[in-house]
Amino acid sequence: MAIVNIIVYGASDHGKYTVDIVERQGLHTVVGLVDDYVERGNELYGYPVLGTGGRLRALSSEHDFCGGVIAVGDNHVRARIAERILRVIPTFQFVSVVHPFTSIGRDTSIGEGSVVMAGAVVNGSCAVGKHCFIATKASLDHDSVLGDFASMSPGATTGGNVTVGEYATLSIGSTVVHGKNVGAHTVIGAGSTVIGDIQSHVVAYGTPARVVRQRFEGEPYL
Repeated sequence: MAIVNIIVYGASDHGKYTVDIVERQGLHTVVGLVDDYVERGNELYGYPVLGTGGRLRALSSEHDFCGGVIAVGDNHVRARIAERILRVIPTFQFVSVVHPFTSIGRDTSIGEGSVVMAGAVVNGSCAVGKHCFIATKASLDHDSVLGDFASMSPGATTGGNVTVGEYATLSIGSTVVHGKNVGAHTVIGAGSTVIGDIQSHVVAYGTPARVVRQRFEGEPYL
């Protein structure tokens, strides 16, 4: 059954562009936003903040929704929210939100809960995981994989046959050349060029990108 009424979880800047994409996509109706820090009664683009995640079960009954999307930039925070939602409402259905002004190639999959912004390119035979974020003008080339909860910031680009591990981040304007791998939980710094494989749990930047330190799971990067 198609999900019609949804919530957007997050009422900050990410909430703004996510609401805009939902409207342009035309597949769902936003009944309101849920946010743990923005007070109930506030509005974003005319949509009310309904309450916090702690009231999610009650809110779903009050406002007749059974699905939604998480509009939070930090990969690990997004994951924690997803886990919490499913603990409260195990039947909750996450929807993918794709701006109509994107290019999605043939035989490409976009996982549930993922958000793809305007001008992004996901070429043929790619696999985008669950709860990923692909920002404005980012490009994932053919036969590449973006792991669950990973993100590509504005202008980030990969060649073909690239694997970006789960929870990894390609920062603004970074590039990964053809056939290379970026490990899970790794952050590639803005403007960097990855010309060789980068292991998991590190921060790497520069041209060519070099590992500068280790990174622990859940470490903030925004």
